[in-house]
Amino acid sequence: MALLAGGASAQQALKFAHVYETSEAYHTAALWAAEQIAERTDGRYTMEVFPASSLGKETDINQGLTLGTVDIIYTGMNFAGRSFEPLTIASAPYMFRDVDHWKAYAESDLWDEMKEGYVDATGHHVSAILYYGERHVTSKTPINTPEDMKGLKIRVPDAPLYVLFPNAVGANPTPIAFAEVYLALQQGTVDAQENPLPTILAKKFYEPTPIINLTGHITESLITIISGNLWNSLSDEDKVIFDEVFQEAAIRSNEEIYASEAELVTGFAELGATVNEVDRSLFKAVVEPHLVGDDVPWSQEQFDRLQAIK
Repeated sequence: MALLAGGASAQQALKFAHVYETSEAYHTAALWAAEQIAERTDGRYTMEVFPASSLGKETDINQGLTLGTVDIIYTGMNFAGRSFEPLTIASAPYMFRDVDHWKAYAESDLWDEMKEGYVDATGHHVSAILYYGERHVTSKTPINTPEDMKGLKIRVPDAPLYVLFPNAVGANPTPIAFAEVYLALQQGTVDAQENPLPTILAKKFYEPTPIINLTGHITESLITIISGNLWNSLSDEDKVIFDEVFQEAAIRSNEEIYASEAELVTGFAELGATVNEVDRSLFKAVVEPHLVGDDVPWSQEQFDRLQAIK
């Protein structure tokens, strides 16, 4: 009985929270990671994944890392950036030239410095970076130029940098929690929203806003964060295991998202949606003056280094 009690106490059950649907690649990757954590630690750690805001909105789960209500989360740069603002450079509109530029950033010294800044500010550990996708605007009428967005009520996530793009083009950004977006579109609280194609599909945003305008204004990331309390309690051997698992999970998710984005450009037509190709250079020209200066939380030097990454 004593041996059984000792074995039971040695097992630690972890909570992994995120706001995405169970059909999305990020969730599938998290479930795979849960299996691998249990297997590679010989059952010393188990992990339950809580999707679709079931443990709270994105702000809540970020706070939960410190409060101890969650152990691991997926979160966007803008939400993690509330603790270390320069991190948000990777969520700025038209900051990346293309997906290859994003991939190079994810392997750069600049990204390593950003992670270290977040760790110093919070005590939490950034384990992996994931490709979330290019964000596009869905609306009820076509958007071809920045002028078409003037006065448009567009839902954005409740994080400061997301208003940069809509403000630059004269739209009316309206922060609404992710879980409430479909209803807000359906009821006309907002006229548009912006998200990557796989998310537009998973959340069925193409139903109330059937025109998908390929603005590609943000090449978005997620990061996997392990709470400082958990990370500091891990042995050196287990730290390696956790990082390896979450980085491998990120690769699995990334490959699925890359493929999904390519397929969905044509696949949405079968669902009754209209995919509208736009000249992104028109939007980029309006936004670029806002990407440096006193109003953004990163330095000119950091901006220049990111742009110089090949």
